[in-house]
Amino acid sequence: MSSSARYSRRRLLGRALGAAAAGVFLPQALSCRKPEPSPITPPKPQPKPKRTPANEQIGVGIIGCGRRNGQLAIGKGGQGEPPEYARIVGVADFNLRRAEEWAKYYKCRAYQDYRALLDRKEVDVVVYATPEHWHYLPCIHACQAGKDIYGEQPLSHTIREGRAMVQAVRKYQRVFQTGEQQRSHPKTRKAVELILNGRIGQLQSIIGYNYPSPFESDLPPQPVPESLDWDRWCGPNAVVPYHTEIYLSRIPYEREQTFPTQPSEKYAVGPGWMSFRPYSGGELANWGCHGLSMVHWALQMDQSGPVEIWVDPAEKLPRVVYDAPETRDRGDAACSKSIINYKYATGVVLTLSSHDARLGGGATFIGDKGRITIFRGGYECDPKGLDEDPLPADAVRVYESDSHMQNFYDCVQSRKDPIMNVESGHSVATLCHLGNIARWLGRPLKWDPQQEVFPGDEEANSFLDIERRAGYELPDPV
Repeated sequence: MSSSARYSRRRLLGRALGAAAAGVFLPQALSCRKPEPSPITPPKPQPKPKRTPANEQIGVGIIGCGRRNGQLAIGKGGQGEPPEYARIVGVADFNLRRAEEWAKYYKCRAYQDYRALLDRKEVDVVVYATPEHWHYLPCIHACQAGKDIYGEQPLSHTIREGRAMVQAVRKYQRVFQTGEQQRSHPKTRKAVELILNGRIGQLQSIIGYNYPSPFESDLPPQPVPESLDWDRWCGPNAVVPYHTEIYLSRIPYEREQTFPTQPSEKYAVGPGWMSFRPYSGGELANWGCHGLSMVHWALQMDQSGPVEIWVDPAEKLPRVVYDAPETRDRGDAACSKSIINYKYATGVVLTLSSHDARLGGGATFIGDKGRITIFRGGYECDPKGLDEDPLPADAVRVYESDSHMQNFYDCVQSRKDPIMNVESGHSVATLCHLGNIARWLGRPLKWDPQQEVFPGDEEANSFLDIERRAGYELPDPV
């Protein structure tokens, strides 16, 4: 096993801020430091997975103490509340101040290095809600440490990362739920079953939302918060000057009331790392994975994908750079100029051309007898009444879950796959990545969904992964 395929406990980096130093910043040159070398130790051998009785506590480790995990911890945002027997026993964040806020509230221990959290025997599962470029290593390291995982969407930042995550989950026999909670909604489940059982006739085409791709930042330096390990936050990417508008996810940045925003977060204007390369795939990945999850569910494509991708017009996206704080409107407009088209082996074409905000969480499925539009938390039929008659006893049915978070914990106990397992998450994330690649190249692409390559296309294949700094390599093998 290569050294990068293993996790270790490292000395915690940085130091906590005391109450008197809560607003102190260090000069960036002092805070942007290189990762320290450390001994690599393999994970301890793990016992085979076993059932956990519902009345037995499950220890939860939190990785990433920001806005989204603040929602996950209390059941806000549509995924459902964690069960009472799930108890937070440790938290980790590269910003130690954030982790200490959480630790004080939950009466647990704070870590700046999540791998120290993974060493804890009391941690049975981890829930990570980190920047997109920080999904792959916590997932793989948690698998190696014998933890089950609820991982926020999109599954991965690159197609190669996603495949490695699939391999790790299966090799170490872990339960993994991707945080695309729309599959755990009874109305969207009903809509998918209506489509699969022919209520709109033969499916001909699908219209999805025109999600923007990411743009780039060249923002001026700001002092790095003393409690933040900015070098580590940058992860596999080159270390750039710190700026609040990169560090935050979405702006305006609204944390849960228990963990109020800091002044720099309160006054930021945008757009946040979710819109910037090389930290994100833009709204196409961060929001698109929800709507495109509905598409692959209805197409039954969780083990496959499209065979052709092209954009209209057939030209590369312009290079859009933010060198001063502003809203994301300019970047989103420029980076959604081209329309993405995906063709499947069945002949069905998915076109991301709609500007109807509801389709950000779904799509319109067009058949020869009607259409069904799925949106976040519901659907509508055209003509009306397509859904009135109940489906027959022998109808095609899909996985049933009415609470995404409860489904995860149920599967931790049963050792069954959750509704949005790692393969499903990989399939949807790959669809997002393929759309970005088509926009960046501005020409038609052929895709082999089984081999996960662009056949004979060296230029396109160079986008399957990114260059990584030493210490952040993609494990091979996992």
